[in-house]
Amino acid sequence: MNKKTLRVGMLGFGRTGRAVATVLFNTPHVELEWVARRSVGGRHRSVAEVLGVDSDTPAPFHATDAQDADTLLDQHPVDAIVDFSGEDGVLYYGEAAARRGITIISAISDYSPERLELLRELAERTVVMHSPNITVGINFLLMAAKVLRRILPDIDVEVFEEHFRSKPEVSGTAKVIAGELGIEEERIRTVRAGGIIGVHEVLFGFPYQTVRLKHESIAREAFGNGILFALDNLRDKTAGFYTMEDLMRPYFQMDGDACKGQETTHPAEAG
Repeated sequence: MNKKTLRVGMLGFGRTGRAVATVLFNTPHVELEWVARRSVGGRHRSVAEVLGVDSDTPAPFHATDAQDADTLLDQHPVDAIVDFSGEDGVLYYGEAAARRGITIISAISDYSPERLELLRELAERTVVMHSPNITVGINFLLMAAKVLRRILPDIDVEVFEEHFRSKPEVSGTAKVIAGELGIEEERIRTVRAGGIIGVHEVLFGFPYQTVRLKHESIAREAFGNGILFALDNLRDKTAGFYTMEDLMRPYFQMDGDACKGQETTHPAEAG
């Protein structure tokens, strides 16, 4: 069955934003309508020009300092806004999006408590999803780590993260992982080297064995895959605040059909 085309607007056009835009351009059921950023300069007037993409919908740039969000959304309506800008980006579009029932997907890695509270207030009127790291893989790692932590709460746990040399702060994703597992932020072990995009690992130390859960971002397009997963799984949701865990949880539930072909013979049944 063909999916209804989703019209998407995006804030933020750094390295990650460009990678996400590339994925959206290559997805048949998604149309990237525009990218908004603080100012529009340079010789490129559209995202398609910057990326070298031949598209009937080139996705023009719009300057947030030249028009307000109400004007932008009235003239160029969208079904969802994807935010890769910064902590204050939601101040530009949040109210305007909520009034129109536009889905908000925020991938900002490190919000202040005040900004998170604003997102939750907006979620009373529209669908809002926030994920500090919107890759499917890192969220699978986090869910699996939380399950193991609940099974054996007293085992040793360490959190490691690796990023490019110029990244000064501890990654927001590592902070979330540590917080969810009850690990103090000061215990996160960091490595800064070369152009590493992002590596996160959780080590569980048992008396006679270890378990390592590791995720590595090979390319920033992985964030685009996460955005597509979120867009598809938020389609029919009612207003509220969601996380990637909320969207992934149903896939962890094994029903009878999912288990067919995996039956095992219990000792009492062996003849």
